[in-house]
Amino acid sequence: MKCRNAAEVAGAIRDMVVRGAPAIGCAAAFGVVLDKGSEKSFQVLAASRPTAVNLFWALERMKKAKDLTAEAEAIFAEDLAGNHAMGKLGAALIPERARVMTHCNTGALATQVTARRWGSFVLSKQKNISVIACETRPYLQGARLTAWECMQEGIPCTLITDNMAGHLMSRGEVDVVIVGADRIAANGDVANKIGTYTLAVLARRHDIPFYVAAPLSTFDPKIPTARTSPSKSGRPTR
Repeated sequence: MKCRNAAEVAGAIRDMVVRGAPAIGCAAAFGVVLDKGSEKSFQVLAASRPTAVNLFWALERMKKAKDLTAEAEAIFAEDLAGNHAMGKLGAALIPERARVMTHCNTGALATQVTARRWGSFVLSKQKNISVIACETRPYLQGARLTAWECMQEGIPCTLITDNMAGHLMSRGEVDVVIVGADRIAANGDVANKIGTYTLAVLARRHDIPFYVAAPLSTFDPKIPTARTSPSKSGRPTR
């Protein structure tokens, strides 16, 4: 899909053509560039996805920028660098031949796409990992995106229905769970795709490490805890 103005970028975000919090932030920044920083561009983009704090983080940076194109490119470059850093940190945490369960999609398609091989969850092939991808209803990002990415990278992947996760954990077939995040509150509470909480509770019950892979732009210090939710304007509300 080719976008020619901020409204089309906002439509792509709203319709899930662009999804994944880091990718949304990058897209929004370039959406502002397309409309040369008009007030309307900020308004239409801010209304496109209220849950992803990266969107508002990027828009705030663009509002303060003297050179819009340079700032958008900086946001893009920082996302790439963040993916490299998370990949290295993740590779150090994950044991050899680990069976990694994922939920939703936190790979290259959730970031700026030149980060191929460096999406948030893709680890060094030297670890010989395999992936168990939950289908992730209702949009099936795990089935349509994560499983596809693993196939492209040659990573062994098993696709399961969401309600199979606990069964596999109980059988000792999961070594670690990795998810992404739409927003992380000041106290560390994580907001992510529906079903993430269930996996976290199951992982705790079965003593399985549970990691959240997210860039600094996903942290929202304005939200004290998970009990405080963002309004449609992107501001915290009780």
